[in-house]
Amino acid sequence: MRTYTNVKDLGDLNAAVKEALEIKKNRYAYKHLGENKTLLMVFFNSSLRTRLSTQKAGMNLGMNTMVLDINQGAWKLETERGVIMDGDKSEHILEAIPVMGSYCDIIGVRAFAQFENKEDDYQEKILNQFIKYSGKPVFSMEAATGHPLQAFADLITIEEYKKSARPKVVMTWAPHPKALPQAVPNSFADFMNEADVDFVITHPEGYDLDTKFVRGARVEYNQDKALEGADFVYAKNWAAYTDPNYGKILSKDMSWTVTTQKMALTNNAYFMHCLPVRRNMIVSDDVIESPQSIVIPEATNREISAQTVIKRMLESL
Repeated sequence: MRTYTNVKDLGDLNAAVKEALEIKKNRYAYKHLGENKTLLMVFFNSSLRTRLSTQKAGMNLGMNTMVLDINQGAWKLETERGVIMDGDKSEHILEAIPVMGSYCDIIGVRAFAQFENKEDDYQEKILNQFIKYSGKPVFSMEAATGHPLQAFADLITIEEYKKSARPKVVMTWAPHPKALPQAVPNSFADFMNEADVDFVITHPEGYDLDTKFVRGARVEYNQDKALEGADFVYAKNWAAYTDPNYGKILSKDMSWTVTTQKMALTNNAYFMHCLPVRRNMIVSDDVIESPQSIVIPEATNREISAQTVIKRMLESL
């Protein structure tokens, strides 16, 4: 595997989940694969779970790991061609990327949507430049339009906790004080549409996601109706995708917060969220602290999803 940006890169999804669960039983079984190999993790944006889990995954596989924070301790990078570089950006990404590639064997990249230009965001300009110019296998640690490591961890978690062969999984929009990218909901939809689940997306009018990710999922604008009989509730905020409101907050309707009353509509569902989470906006204290909250096991599985992806990349070298 040379790139990892979406669910299709994993091939047979059932086989990928099975492989991940085997890795979880013995995280060090493939340590020989990474001997004398180096993982470089490049961060254009902040991280807690992604940084720690991915670095730990590389170490589990015997790799040397390096972390580069572009915003702290590195030259500011220009990303556009044709720009007269007379401002505060000292280096162009087209020189920086091949230099980074020369120091490592695999590269992980984290670069969020800017919400300045929808076309630029959805073309994944930064991630795709790493894929094109680094000469090394590249995986997304969250890009402008997707977070496939998170979605893979989510699927692994659902597989571990499901009580029926085909559970009902509901992804619900919830209010947030800031405009957030569509990356996490896009990837969650991408994965759920390929998994053997009954998948429903619920959100207020105006928050429809890109049809490329929604595909055949059922979209319900009535949250209460969507939650009925759910086995898993995945809460997440995202800003508007459709023009002319791309990147804007259209609502902070607190009636969409996931509360005990909302969860009572479900089939004693498990609560999921990618973290970090705004308590009492996205979800109430009592829900996230309840026995049905699996946000910590979900976060723990970030190590496993990353290790599965990196293992496959090492095997392709």
